[in-house]
Amino acid sequence: MTVGERIRARRLLRGWSMRYAASRAGVSHATWSRIERGRQAADNRFMLADIAAALECSSAELVGVAVPAADRETAAAQVAVHGIRQALVEVDPRERSDRAAPPVEELTRTLELVDKLRGDCDYAGAGRLLPELLRSLHAAAAGPQRSRALRMLCEAAFIASAVVRNLGHPAEAWLSAERSREAAEAADDPVLVAFAAYARACAASACGSYRRSHTLAATAIDDLRPHLAEYGALETAGLLQLICAEAGRGLKRLDDSRDRIAEAAELAARTGESGAMGLFFGPTNVNFWSIGIEVDGGEPARAIAIAENTNPATIAAGCRQVFYYADTARALAQVRGRDREAIRFLLTAERIAPQHLHASPLAQETTRSLLDRSGGTQLRGLCERLGVI
Repeated sequence: MTVGERIRARRLLRGWSMRYAASRAGVSHATWSRIERGRQAADNRFMLADIAAALECSSAELVGVAVPAADRETAAAQVAVHGIRQALVEVDPRERSDRAAPPVEELTRTLELVDKLRGDCDYAGAGRLLPELLRSLHAAAAGPQRSRALRMLCEAAFIASAVVRNLGHPAEAWLSAERSREAAEAADDPVLVAFAAYARACAASACGSYRRSHTLAATAIDDLRPHLAEYGALETAGLLQLICAEAGRGLKRLDDSRDRIAEAAELAARTGESGAMGLFFGPTNVNFWSIGIEVDGGEPARAIAIAENTNPATIAAGCRQVFYYADTARALAQVRGRDREAIRFLLTAERIAPQHLHASPLAQETTRSLLDRSGGTQLRGLCERLGVI
């Protein structure tokens, strides 16, 4: 089923007219009708959240997590989510593990590999390693190197949250972020607590809970202020400002959103392009976030203008570059006469991070809308690989 078909099925399940459902969501009857009939792409995060709230369900239920049958790696990544979920249920930092832990040095190497796989958007590779890594770090936290193991468990759960969130599992992303928070609090590290709060805020946004996301991030920013001289604190604060900006835009608070982006930009001017804590924070990442926020906020021209003044190669990480290309493609697809560029950007996003793009319902919706207007061998090939009919 397409997103529009799921929206229609959910509406009919409630026995509501299209006009009534649209009024609950705060969108026009014509817009709702076009989305249901597949005449308008349902590739806007904020509108999807409004529609899901009106239908009393989650955005994830509307977009689904369909994976093209031919894409074995993305399918393997989806299968790995079950193992990650089970491990997360078991690794409560407040409880002791009864299993033997490998040497912490060995776990450090595994964590570095998992982080690299996440950076490359190899979700299948990261997913295969994460369950055992989480359990082993939990066990190590009961040993003589408890503090180091807890910090590593916080980071591993943070990575797990990003992986499952990008595969379309926001509830598991929230559970992962909660485990990250618990490990950070057990380690008694205020920067790590803020780091985990960022993961929680991202997971809340993925669930469509923008108010919760904004509250979590704003509180974490305030709590972090006395510790900004510590390693990674400025970068963490900058990303918390960006998730506040996204949540603020989702809550229709335009001024707050743009003020938050400006604050993030000021922090980025201080940090430069930083690799601290694997957050890739800096001026370029602020632009990446701004592009996504503007296109979801209904300002595709503004998003394109930011993209045209951004060099994505500045951040040598597929997990960030893919958002630049995919979000810019969504913006281009909304501007008359720029379909060819949108297709080119989608193809680049797929080349950089195929598993990420193939698991993205927003990319599938954008591609479906382009298929209705444009042709060409490249677009048809992309549609086949994305499972777009």
